[in-house]
Amino acid sequence: MRLLAGTRADRALSLAEHLQVHGPLPRVADLIDSVSGSGLTGRGGAAFPLAAKMRTVAAATGRPVVVVNAAESEPASEKDACLAERAPQLVLDGAEAAAQAVGARDVVLWVHRGAIAARESLATALAERRAAGLGPRRPRVVGGPDRYVAGEASAVVHHLNGGPALPTMSPHRTAERGVRGRPTLLANAETFAHVALVARHGPDWFRSAGTADEPGTMLATVRGAVRRPGVVEVEVGTPLVDVLQRAGGATEALSALLLGGYGGTWLSHEAARSARLSRADLGPLGVDLGVGLVLAFPATRCPLAETERLVGWLAAESAGQCGPCVNGLPALAADVTALVTGREGPAALARLRRRADLVSGRGACHHPDGTARLALSAVRVFDEHLAAHARAGRCPDLAASPVAPLPPHHPVAGAEGWR
Repeated sequence: MRLLAGTRADRALSLAEHLQVHGPLPRVADLIDSVSGSGLTGRGGAAFPLAAKMRTVAAATGRPVVVVNAAESEPASEKDACLAERAPQLVLDGAEAAAQAVGARDVVLWVHRGAIAARESLATALAERRAAGLGPRRPRVVGGPDRYVAGEASAVVHHLNGGPALPTMSPHRTAERGVRGRPTLLANAETFAHVALVARHGPDWFRSAGTADEPGTMLATVRGAVRRPGVVEVEVGTPLVDVLQRAGGATEALSALLLGGYGGTWLSHEAARSARLSRADLGPLGVDLGVGLVLAFPATRCPLAETERLVGWLAAESAGQCGPCVNGLPALAADVTALVTGREGPAALARLRRRADLVSGRGACHHPDGTARLALSAVRVFDEHLAAHARAGRCPDLAASPVAPLPPHHPVAGAEGWR
């Protein structure tokens, strides 16, 4: 293990323990070049080359800001929370090294207000660093609302600028004009933890794991019908069957995996047997790696009923400010319900496909894209289940009980509700 080396499930590594495992953070004069050579890409879902973003921030006008996005909006994903709770010093090391590289003085750690354990762990880690005199910068922890889309990059910046935590359609890239109009290096906690390791060990070491095109390790949250659900660290390119084994293996026969997150993609268990956890391998299958969620779905449960549940939740979790979300997603959810109940059959399926195309790529953020992707992947993968629902209004002998965890909705009550 790299990111999780020496960590324990029940508490965070103290500063002394962290230094014993990883050693002190060196000053790297050419860190951006090292990050470039490592091939590190963002681990928050977009997979953008981090060095390119760092160069843009360093070259832009104004004093840069570094923002560590540790708000895990995907309800089933725990990887950033795992790092914040178990290895906060590694995340802070990465933020410190990146700030030094781009010339930033201000570092912000952004978390959901409801993530109590993560916030307390980061606060304790910061207090230890202050007592030890580490780092010229003094990061601050900022809490945001516990909403699904509140962790989206532009929503984070909007919130830090004093507005509601809503996605925006700013013409400016965050790297050029973000927090208080200054160039902002924003990435998730896992990405910054990798930066800390590149600073210590260099690009060749980083590339010694993973694949040539997608080097390094990654954190995956494995949930569903597995013996030991939780976060595992694996090399990029690890076969999906091995990822499941890292979580103790399946507890029963599986019908499919949900990959990437709730705005992700269903993959049949048969296809998953020969697939690897990498964008190069999953892309041709129409799968987005997203935030690294691997949810093992048991063959005893109805996948269409689960999709209906997830799409309905996603539709209600929108920011409520764009037509594709306000009008399109509830209509898309109604189409999924029509398919699940066996009403209308081919007409509902045609309508769902048309609406999914209409909402994709047209919002202030990618929330409608992900919801449409989930719905379309369900009708693509579960054609036999669709036929069964069209005949009987259900899947015979399959339970409709939920598998994926869902938090309660937080209805939008005006902009103030997003502060």
